[in-house]
Amino acid sequence: MTYCSVFQEMSVNCSLWQENSLSVKRFAFAKYSEVPGECFLLFTLILLMFLVSLTGNALITLAICTSPALHTPMYFFLANLSLLEIGYTCTVIPKMLQSLVSEARGISREGCATQMFFFTLFGITECCLLAAMAFDRCIAICSPLHYATRMSRGVCAHLAIVSWVTGCIVGLGQTNFIFSLNFCGPCEIDHFFCDLPPVLALACGDTSQNEAAIFVVAILCISSPFLLIIYSYVRILVAVLVMPSPEGRHKAFSTCSSHLLVVTLFYGSGSINYLRPKSSHSPGIDKLLALFYTAVTSMLNPIIYSLRNKEVKGALRRTLGLKKVLIMNR
Repeated sequence: MTYCSVFQEMSVNCSLWQENSLSVKRFAFAKYSEVPGECFLLFTLILLMFLVSLTGNALITLAICTSPALHTPMYFFLANLSLLEIGYTCTVIPKMLQSLVSEARGISREGCATQMFFFTLFGITECCLLAAMAFDRCIAICSPLHYATRMSRGVCAHLAIVSWVTGCIVGLGQTNFIFSLNFCGPCEIDHFFCDLPPVLALACGDTSQNEAAIFVVAILCISSPFLLIIYSYVRILVAVLVMPSPEGRHKAFSTCSSHLLVVTLFYGSGSINYLRPKSSHSPGIDKLLALFYTAVTSMLNPIIYSLRNKEVKGALRRTLGLKKVLIMNR
């Protein structure tokens, strides 16, 4: 074989490789289990959590919007969080449910990119909103006399806008960064949805720089709000400990307990999934964690805020009572 023929063969192989890598237009989610009963059981559990999450978050949003007594900064951020949870679950869970019980587990490249964008958008926005809620509680407890001026409607609106815009910018950047790569196949995503690490694992060539970029963004956009939350709660703890009356300390702690529990659930699962070393990743654990912070936490959030908050419970009763009256009048 001459050098010329070898060179021509290498050129043809290279052209075929480029054509194949660029021709990947669809992905497919890996089958959860070969046992139909296991898939159906998980489908039922996720569907129930999805319905509870949608109903609970929609009711909390409606109660806050229709109750003038809840038109305060804390409940403004809670309404944003509830709307975010609705979008979060609707982005991921419908396709997850379809993949569990149907053979149609495929998703187009554009559909996968769209799902990844919205998932990242809602995830980063939630990190920022939880930090804004911690800041709100810090001002309310540590500087109650200046609370009305420091947490005015304008300030709250700016904090919410910054949270959503940050999530949008990070979502666009990360999605564009990953889908500018070539995918050679096999294009089976060993996950429940188009999350960043499992999709990046399917890319051709060396992706170490992309993985480092994702890790840096995770550090900045997940750890930075978390540090602000820790700082806020340290200040709250110091302020509460110097309060003279036990009643005042109990009231201060009770206003923060729901938020602190939600932060623990969200950051606990998210940090373990995105900030632990790559060598410790496994598809089974990743799927379990993803299921927890997409379905379980979204279901628990409205339960936590409604069960542990008398004002929210009262508003929910009034909202549901009003609905019953309207239905009866029809």
